[in-house]
Amino acid sequence: MRKIVAGLFMSLDGVIDSPENSPKKWGNAEIMARIAEGVAKADAVLLGPQTYQFLAGFWQHQTNDVPMAKFLNNSPKYVVSQSLDTLDWQPATLLRGDFVDEIMKLKQQPGLNIQVPGSPTLVRSLLREGLLDELNLNICPVVAGSGMRLFEGMEEPLNLKLVGSKGYSNGVLAVTYQIAKS
Repeated sequence: MRKIVAGLFMSLDGVIDSPENSPKKWGNAEIMARIAEGVAKADAVLLGPQTYQFLAGFWQHQTNDVPMAKFLNNSPKYVVSQSLDTLDWQPATLLRGDFVDEIMKLKQQPGLNIQVPGSPTLVRSLLREGLLDELNLNICPVVAGSGMRLFEGMEEPLNLKLVGSKGYSNGVLAVTYQIAKS
């Protein structure tokens, strides 16, 4: 079965949508190499509508000599959205309604991991539904103070198993957790 793997930048206080902990600010060459390693283990992308539009606005105009552009431009993209009607950045499939069944079908298909870059609202939904298998967090050495928190609204305990960690020269701590299934 394929794994769904999410990757996010997060402040020390759990905020995931602040300019203070953005990939632009903290994503140095070391961290981008780590992200590229994860992407090499994936062959599909799962996105929420805002992240899809944000990434499409930049990456579809990049050439495939950049590994991330090659991955994002050529991989099938599955977009969970009730608000989008069309997806111009292809190949892409819109998942509407009960996305849980659709994602379970994707996990059953042969292939590599399904990567979730960003998409914090979707990541929280995947966690609540028990669909996320691995969480890669780049914890930035900053307290954002306010903003969307990754685990906000989680009503059930979530057991995680640390399977990797590494500190970087810019102070970012990269951690990888497997989601413990009950």
